[in-house]
Amino acid sequence: MLKTERKARLGRSFGWLWAAYAVSAYGTGLGFGAFSIVAVQVLQAGPAEVAALSASGLAIGALLAVPVGAWMEFRAKRPVMIAVDVLRFAALGSIPPAYWLGVLSFAQLLVVAVVTAAAKIAFTAASGAYLKTVVPAGRLLVATSRFESTTWSATIIGPPVGGAAIGLMGPVTTVLADAVSYLLSALGIAAIRHPERPAGLAKTTRWRDLAEGWRYILTHPALRRFFVNTALVNGLIMAGEPVLAVLMLGHLGFPAWQYGLAFAVPCVGGLIGSRLARRVAARWGEPTALRVFGTLRACWPLGLAFVQPGTAGLLIVMVTELGLITCASLFNSVFAAHRLTSTDPGRHARMLTAWSITTSTSIAVLTLVWGLLAQLTGPRAALALAGVLLLGTPFLLPRKPGQGA
Repeated sequence: MLKTERKARLGRSFGWLWAAYAVSAYGTGLGFGAFSIVAVQVLQAGPAEVAALSASGLAIGALLAVPVGAWMEFRAKRPVMIAVDVLRFAALGSIPPAYWLGVLSFAQLLVVAVVTAAAKIAFTAASGAYLKTVVPAGRLLVATSRFESTTWSATIIGPPVGGAAIGLMGPVTTVLADAVSYLLSALGIAAIRHPERPAGLAKTTRWRDLAEGWRYILTHPALRRFFVNTALVNGLIMAGEPVLAVLMLGHLGFPAWQYGLAFAVPCVGGLIGSRLARRVAARWGEPTALRVFGTLRACWPLGLAFVQPGTAGLLIVMVTELGLITCASLFNSVFAAHRLTSTDPGRHARMLTAWSITTSTSIAVLTLVWGLLAQLTGPRAALALAGVLLLGTPFLLPRKPGQGA
């Protein structure tokens, strides 16, 4: 009965939005790592090319997305979301035919990676701003928690199923599934009938409007500190992932199935954290929850520098990743709602676009830097440095509720 009441309070429009997000999230989960697999198995790409594919897609995609926030702010968000989903369907859908015809190239993979990265930023900004029009402010944390739990459930289920599908049906199978998921997402969003009122009249985008999202964030005391904190935390955590792969698969000799297991099992923490987010925020208050779990999520990655061969090493990775993911999931759920309610009306799209661009850029840059660092000093030293730097990031969080200093 209680669950039924909660669903009713969030409304049918949110149900369609959530369903659209879920189908694309599971498609992304199925397609996890597909570009790297295609690049290596089909195009015989080396490690440098695979790293370049990942980092270039993020960096160039972020650059292309710069005008999106200013253009989108005063326009309806739902048509943008539908158009972006269709664009991702077309881009990803071009890969299987090229593979079947024997004309797939590394350049095509790079273009698709760039297009999908830019489209992801545009969709994230549009959907975040649109969420406020279909969900009452007091229920935003419920909505963001459901999105977060969906992300992690897709992460648990998608990669293992996707790996099995690739083994049975070929390297582009999950790319096709991911493409179709975006088409289904577009249809789900098109089914929403909730009236949308743009923040104002559409106007011509000026050069100074392109930086408005960053200007707003950097002049907002609390958001500024969260902005720097999340850019560094996300960048340092993601930069360590390929380094850890080299350490576990190359130096320590873990088989691929154990490496996958080490990251699949801890994703349960994402479900735990997102489910606890509302209770923690209600009991402690959002500012305290953000400070506590924003600090805790930075304390775990240092443990990855101490991974050893065998069962003990596997357990170290699992426990470390479980703690990290649980704390990060709870923080992300609360922060997604807090960020929307802290932002002035008419600035959501520009703020979210600037935030996504900066996050993508920081991940791309730090991934390249840490790859070079691992080459020079060894993967264990690189992981240790990332862990130590992460321990300093909690000092960037707002120190008191409602304050930015």
